Amino acid sequence: MTAPIALPLILASSSPRRRELISRLGLAVEVAPADVDEAPRPGEPPALCALRVARAKALHAAERFPESPVLAADTIVVLGQRILGKPVDRSEAAAMLRALSGRAHTVVTALAARWRGREATQLEHARVVIAPLPGPLIDWYVATGEADDKAGAYAVQGRAAVFVERVEGNVQAVVGLPLAPLRGLFARVGLDLRPAGENLVLTPTT
Repeated sequence: MTAPIALPLILASSSPRRRELISRLGLAVEVAPADVDEAPRPGEPPALCALRVARAKALHAAERFPESPVLAADTIVVLGQRILGKPVDRSEAAAMLRALSGRAHTVVTALAARWRGREATQLEHARVVIAPLPGPLIDWYVATGEADDKAGAYAVQGRAAVFVERVEGNVQAVVGLPLAPLRGLFARVGLDLRPAGENLVLTPTT
């Protein structure tokens, strides 16, 4: 019996963090960032905003690569009912960190998979508690440039680890790509994530 053909995954993201996480599985991946509008709509709940953006990214990539499996994600930081996106400049980054200082907030990552017209989505949440941050520490962090392109102006896997008292939930949701849900997510679009030697591969479900 002929073994099913392994399919390369299209990752609809320019995030090096997501690329690093997915590469841990040994999957063959092609990065194809999707240029979509990520701005929240008036009155849109944060989780639905993340889900809408992830679905739009996945659809954009699927239209370019109609025969390939696609995975997209969107991560947002929510403080109360306020969505903290990527800071427009370092002044805003510092303001975001001051707002997060000494408080808990929620990080929501939406996942969207597509293959041959089928779509599956999933939401992952984590609660992050930030320690009180003195001004000089905020200034130091902002000056490193690490906050420049990060939702909420911090990267838990980087220097900002010194800020984080604890994470309740999947820490990979904070980084931006939870891996545990992927097997079930791909199964819902007709794909099997299975071992092949030292790596995992995506094959059509038999």
